[in-house]
Amino acid sequence: MRVETREFAVSLARPLATARGEMTDREGVLVRVTDGDAVGLGEATPLASWTESLGECRSALASAADRLTAGEETPGEVLEDLSNAPAARHGLSLAFADLRAGRRGEPLYRYLGRQSERESVPVNATLGDDPEAETVAAAREAVEAGYGAVKVKVGTRPVAEDVARVRAVRDAVGQGVELRADANGAWDREQATEAFDGFADAGVRFVEQPLPPDDLAGHAALRGGPVGVALDESLASYSVAGVLDADAADLLVLKPMALGGVERARQAALRAREEQVASVVTTTVDAVVARTAAVHLAASIPGVSACGLATADWLSTDVGPDPCPVDDGVVRVPDAPGLGVEGVWE
Repeated sequence: MRVETREFAVSLARPLATARGEMTDREGVLVRVTDGDAVGLGEATPLASWTESLGECRSALASAADRLTAGEETPGEVLEDLSNAPAARHGLSLAFADLRAGRRGEPLYRYLGRQSERESVPVNATLGDDPEAETVAAAREAVEAGYGAVKVKVGTRPVAEDVARVRAVRDAVGQGVELRADANGAWDREQATEAFDGFADAGVRFVEQPLPPDDLAGHAALRGGPVGVALDESLASYSVAGVLDADAADLLVLKPMALGGVERARQAALRAREEQVASVVTTTVDAVVARTAAVHLAASIPGVSACGLATADWLSTDVGPDPCPVDDGVVRVPDAPGLGVEGVWE
């Protein structure tokens, strides 16, 4: 078995404003595993405060590659040692999954466990934390493009201003569009309560990470009203079981890069489903390899609702062609064996 890595950088078409600051580019490491005639691709694209740093990711992958190429340890043993480097683990485990699915001659979502074919997955549009007029204009464009769900970034402005922005979006798109908000843990409990009261009038379905990731009790206290609580950053601090046991979420937002791979993310979705907690899948604004893997993950989860997978347009450059175009509010699921990503390692 041979493991190779290659660093990359991609640029965003425009800055993505969040409560944690502006994102303007993404850097990561591509992974290629070769075993005989079989080849698998993976991607490790760390994100500050969610995963290990880029330097730590590079080091973890270099060590894993040396150990696997030496042939003295199994892939499972090496992956076990990457539990504290989720982005690196995502990249390497994805390369293995791509290789194995390709050998079976089935698309990755079928390899992950879905029994039937799936051609597409519904997706939401993501709007940055822009002023009200720009947010409303972007929401209108998204709905005209066929999106049935729109997520608005909030949290960098006073709560009253965010409430006004979201209400303006509701007025612009009408009642038939699902509205979501994402605060990235920006509020304290008092601010979150104020926001939830205001968002209820706008028919917001849920707010992602309204409070800091470690405040499970606060999130549990927010539940019970018309606006749901969705957690994603808390999953970087607590296990899925810990979040569910705390009764802290109505919905889990699964980012496979932060959870250590698509297989781990799928296990989390199935565990949540047992507790009647829904899940959606989102990317961390990744390049095409990880983005396509997230599409396969979403396609493998029963009953998944609109996911945050329409992120290719946030990039002005990429590492290869996109096999998952978005059209009329849905993203196409590749049906080729494995990931279905080509033209990346030439």
